[in-house]
Amino acid sequence: MDKDTQQKNTNTRPRRPSSFDRPKPEFDQKILDIRRVTRVVAGGRRFSFSVALVAGDRKGSVGFGLGKSGDTSLAITKALRNAKKNMIKLKLNKKQSLPHDISAKFSSCSVMMMPNRGRGLVAGSVIRDILNLAGVKDVTAKIHSGSKNKLNNAKATMAALSTVAGKYTKTEVTEVVVNPAILEAVKGKKD
Repeated sequence: MDKDTQQKNTNTRPRRPSSFDRPKPEFDQKILDIRRVTRVVAGGRRFSFSVALVAGDRKGSVGFGLGKSGDTSLAITKALRNAKKNMIKLKLNKKQSLPHDISAKFSSCSVMMMPNRGRGLVAGSVIRDILNLAGVKDVTAKIHSGSKNKLNNAKATMAALSTVAGKYTKTEVTEVVVNPAILEAVKGKKD
């Protein structure tokens, strides 16, 4: 019996490293669309890939990016870099919802979003992915156009969210230097 178990142990392959060893990425990402784009040249056709991607930290920051390359992995890397560059920080309320109704139009796509307490995230298609990665809760969203173009719907959604957002920046501490004579003059006027 012991010999059989020893033989089984020697025939096993070495274990590959688990995914727990890898560090967690800074932003979660979701690929919205991968398209194969064809360009006709003198010698025939040239193929490249176009990737639309959304990246977010589920804490109020979200970005949308496009990447084009001859290889899908390079296109995804370019799209992620572009999404990080176009990152916006949403100004959400305490319940991680929108402060008021917002709407926007990009090309033929029009989008409307409104806070809706207690209903969860009610949205379809691309809007759901973007709001989910942004960490927004309790919002009802609607695409009012008949267009199913994911790129234009995503750009319209980002345009709407940018109305309740600021540019994503790392916080910096700034010093304010005040002349003591001016400070005394201001205090004297108040008294």
